[in-house]
Amino acid sequence: MWLLASSFKPNGEIFANASSLIPQKFTWKNYEMGWKGFGGYSFLNFFMNSLFVAGISALGMVLSSAVCAFGFARIQFKGRQFWFVLMIITMMLPGQVMMIPRFVLFNNMGWVGSYLPMTVPAFFGSGFNIFLIMQFIRGIPRDMDEAATIDGCSWYGIFVRIIVPMIVPSLVTVGVLTFLGSWDDFMGALLYLNKPSMYTVAYALKMFNDSSQTDFGATFAMSVLSLIPVLILFFVFQKNLVEGISI
Repeated sequence: MWLLASSFKPNGEIFANASSLIPQKFTWKNYEMGWKGFGGYSFLNFFMNSLFVAGISALGMVLSSAVCAFGFARIQFKGRQFWFVLMIITMMLPGQVMMIPRFVLFNNMGWVGSYLPMTVPAFFGSGFNIFLIMQFIRGIPRDMDEAATIDGCSWYGIFVRIIVPMIVPSLVTVGVLTFLGSWDDFMGALLYLNKPSMYTVAYALKMFNDSSQTDFGATFAMSVLSLIPVLILFFVFQKNLVEGISI
């Protein structure tokens, strides 16, 4: 509420009248100045970059995690327990531990300076999301798999026709959480992006203040706008989120 109120205050009033949520002088100038962006790029460019990265990451995470979860939950294969334990162990590794090795790897691959390091890893799933979907699949009776097999369905057919339609809440949960994480990802943009035209919203907000004088009003205004997509996403899929997590 303070952020929203301050986005409509002139710079001189933001901290001088910080205890009041009602602007003494209401102004839209902060939004006009903030939307102009910096370096010749408006914030619309940064919003589109973030939507692209977050959307691709969410799609990749949903597809890969669903396939892996189905394999662990339904298919008996050699070394299944070993790979499952290995997957669980990856959940214990802090992101900071992997930061330097991943940067070295992506730099050697020539991916630094592109969106690939921020999107491609999502297509290999994550331990938490795979485990979340697995719990949903385990709640589906195996009798349905057997009935589908009798009708001539392969594992692919069972997954697409039986499992996927019944685990939509968990898929939506994984997609929304991945989208939120990617949308808020400041460190990834800091490490891998080196062109202003490719900056995401999280990084652009920081760079917007890298000048001799910080325009707090414009920064607050763009911060408010950056919240709108994720708030819309949350309210649209709120029911599915609750069902996907409560399992």
